[in-house]
Amino acid sequence: MTSGSPNPDAESAADPASDPDAVPDAGGRHRRKFEFPSAITVLAAVLLVVWSLSFIIPSGVYDRDAAGNPLRDTYHRVPAPQDLMARISDFFMAPVNGLYGVQDPQTGQVSPSAVGAIYGSVGVFLFVLAIGAFITVVFATGALDTGIALLAHRLRNRGWLLVAGIMALFALLGSVEGWAEETLGFYGLIVPLMLALGYDRLVASSAILLSSGVGALCSTVNPFATGVASAAAGVSIGDGIVLRTAMLVVLTSVTIGYVLRYGHRVRRDPATSLVGFLPGDRSGGAPGEVPPLTGTQRAVLAVLALSFALMIFSVIPWSSAISGDPKAEPYRWELGWSFPQLSALFIAAAVLVGVIARLGEKKLTSLLTQGAGDFIAPALVVALARGVAVIMNNSKITDTVLHAVQNAVTGTSSALFAELVWVVNLPLAFLIPSTSGHATLAMPVLAPLAGFAGVPTSLVVTAWAASNGFMNLWIPTSAVIMGGLALAKVGYDTYLRFIAPLLAILAVLIAAFLMLGAWIS
Repeated sequence: MTSGSPNPDAESAADPASDPDAVPDAGGRHRRKFEFPSAITVLAAVLLVVWSLSFIIPSGVYDRDAAGNPLRDTYHRVPAPQDLMARISDFFMAPVNGLYGVQDPQTGQVSPSAVGAIYGSVGVFLFVLAIGAFITVVFATGALDTGIALLAHRLRNRGWLLVAGIMALFALLGSVEGWAEETLGFYGLIVPLMLALGYDRLVASSAILLSSGVGALCSTVNPFATGVASAAAGVSIGDGIVLRTAMLVVLTSVTIGYVLRYGHRVRRDPATSLVGFLPGDRSGGAPGEVPPLTGTQRAVLAVLALSFALMIFSVIPWSSAISGDPKAEPYRWELGWSFPQLSALFIAAAVLVGVIARLGEKKLTSLLTQGAGDFIAPALVVALARGVAVIMNNSKITDTVLHAVQNAVTGTSSALFAELVWVVNLPLAFLIPSTSGHATLAMPVLAPLAGFAGVPTSLVVTAWAASNGFMNLWIPTSAVIMGGLALAKVGYDTYLRFIAPLLAILAVLIAAFLMLGAWIS
């Protein structure tokens, strides 16, 4: 472009009428639509707010036991440990400290140059990238897409079983690996199939959105939800898995029944459909034959299943789960893996899939890099959220906030405490659309409260996951919800009207399970 020619992009940006995101107001002037900021932007704002509040909130600490747990009724004020320059340095170093900051055992201060234990979230950071690499390599083989398409085709003549089968599978995937964005690729298959079977677009979209969403709500070992929250809370990802598995079975069954009930009504009387039918919806046939799984694809699916099965087996504290004693001596065959071992597992599994699928060295390394790159955003969110915790730790206001919350919940029963954790996290889930960022931000304050309330920390993790998953079933800031409804051509208001009774049912069931967990503990 010559120096005299205008920049068309600049002109477009200067002209509101040419902006696709601009809408005319009452006076005909174009204004940009409001877009909810990204998780990184929200957390950056939270970081600034928390840093500013650290000048106002008094510093204080609890006495702690040998395991580092705060002791009840030992909170006391202490002088602010930092001068102005140290606080300014902490603000700019927060993302770095959030990634690989080290905590000095003597002073408790976190910095990259300290000697002590890792305080940053580098373990979780690498694990997120490893999961991204693995999932990308698996998808490149076409094994998962073909497997789900084959399931849908084989059940095409049994409508209710097709809906139930897809929802059960998506719920399981949501529970063990946070199956969410991946569902967007299946609308082109499932929507025409559901329409050919006499269902409407609302059944198709709800079967996808609600099943994967409920699975994430009951995250058994979902690395982006339970995994990150457990790491931030200082407990094993397998703690509380029995309660979350029971929740998964019950809530998934209720959700499937809710969608099937509506779908049966629509098949019997199409006039009862809440969304109606578009031209051609009721004249198209089901998709044609789906090619069978090749031997290579079967092997890839076997590696996928075994990898997640090994992850589940390796993180469960079997002796505690079987005996009911949280301090039981681990069995000799327990692996007790954490994020470093799990990262290695999924990197190795990704390479194994590449070898089985004969992807070749160049394509495999390209996919590994691409997968890690696709997941860099949630990994950075984890580091930034941890940076907020570093600000609070170094200014010694974490225990002051903890003490304030402790006073608020003092006198409540363990069951009521669990419900309060769930309720408190609902608005946070709306403001911070990143599951991993929300977990890393909330857990350092919420987890220590479990000891004061007399409940296991894993119950706090479960309550947090339930609140986060519950909100992600319907909030308009979710790209999965809005993108899925757009692909299915279903209005957001219609979707909300349809799921409102189900949300009420799920809220009651979640409350009941949290009370049960508190009672058992």
